[in-house]
Amino acid sequence: MSPESKKLFNIIILGVSFMFMFTAFQTCGNIAQTVITNLNSTDFHGSGYTSMSIIYGVFSASNLISPSVVAIVGPQFSMVISGIFYSLYIAVFIQPATWTFYTASVFIGIAAAVLWTAQGNCLTVNSDENTIGRNSGVFWALLQSSLFFGNLYIYFAWRGKTHISESDRRTVFIALTVISLVGTVLFFLIREQEDTKASGEEDSANEILGDSSVISYINSHFYAFTEKSIKLSFTKEIMLLSVTTAYTGLELTFFSGVYGTCIGAVNRFGSEEKSLIGLSGIFIGVGEILGGGIFGLLSKRNRFGRNPVVMLGIIVHFIAFYLIFFNMPNDAPIAPMEGTDDVAYMIPSKEVAIFCSFLLGLGDSCFNTQLLSILGFLYSEDSAPAFAIFKFVQSICAAVAYFYSNYFLLQWQLLIMVVVGFFGTITFFMVEWQAAAALAARGSDYSSI
Repeated sequence: MSPESKKLFNIIILGVSFMFMFTAFQTCGNIAQTVITNLNSTDFHGSGYTSMSIIYGVFSASNLISPSVVAIVGPQFSMVISGIFYSLYIAVFIQPATWTFYTASVFIGIAAAVLWTAQGNCLTVNSDENTIGRNSGVFWALLQSSLFFGNLYIYFAWRGKTHISESDRRTVFIALTVISLVGTVLFFLIREQEDTKASGEEDSANEILGDSSVISYINSHFYAFTEKSIKLSFTKEIMLLSVTTAYTGLELTFFSGVYGTCIGAVNRFGSEEKSLIGLSGIFIGVGEILGGGIFGLLSKRNRFGRNPVVMLGIIVHFIAFYLIFFNMPNDAPIAPMEGTDDVAYMIPSKEVAIFCSFLLGLGDSCFNTQLLSILGFLYSEDSAPAFAIFKFVQSICAAVAYFYSNYFLLQWQLLIMVVVGFFGTITFFMVEWQAAAALAARGSDYSSI
């Protein structure tokens, strides 16, 4: 197998592994608050929003150490260990208890930081400036296929049900746990690439480890990374991209947790309200797959760079927010177990709700594929700190959004995303123009990015 074929094979295996894992996890996140609402009449008193806030809060803090873990353990084994913790979190829902639920939330936050840092490293190592756009799109399309399969099952399994029984819950989460473990095992198929470290660094690392001074090696690596990350955080490009990244954290929270809860709370949808959560997830996935596939496959033919894709993303999201504002009751995100009978500015329409799901997925793929692409392009020689900062900002904003989702009405959540999305689009444009200017100075073709 040629080196290029080997790299593409790794990208596909990476995407398929994430597809299985996140078929389980994203489906879990989409239905968690609905399932928990049906549990809160028992001894269980957890909140899906609070759990996700803990996950993303710990996730953001753990990005400070995740590159060191990946560098020492290796990206492949890091992803395997992280996958095990993802599976344990999902398994908690089989027989949930409040303390295990929140404890698992902490551990999966740490695991997520390691997983995504390793993913960023694996994506970058197996790409170059000519293939980073394609590989980002291929990975994103495979990853977001997860939204289709898991939610398709939810749609048919919960069709016509207004209450989720204990048997329904256990069946779903046992299946999701097994699916997550399958994705974890698939990480073993990724083939190692040649080490990109300088020979002096490799010899130094081996000498330290040979002297059994593992702790000293970890500390030296951690401090070197921390210093590098702090310096990188204050560069103009990272500060500008952080606004765009912040927006992806807010809208991630909305489409992966809040919007499904809103749909499941609208009593005017009748007996289909619970199964519509699954259908919504399917169409979010269709949007994600379509966007990732198109922007990945056409990246080589795009002579205008990344800005038009990001512009499409923000327009699509603004249309979705406008329709959601008119279609969904304001109290839908925080409605009680009985749901809400309120009406917004139109009689709630199932067709409009599902169409908005598609738009949310399509817009999200526009932003994330281009952020992955530009980070891999700008920091191809030092990807771990760049991707760690990216996930730090995204996850801290997701944590904040999950926290205020417990309290804010729908209109205020939409307004926050509109404002941050507008400024995030502008800041992305500024970085892309700088990247284009740098390429022109090197005499490279702009379409190669």
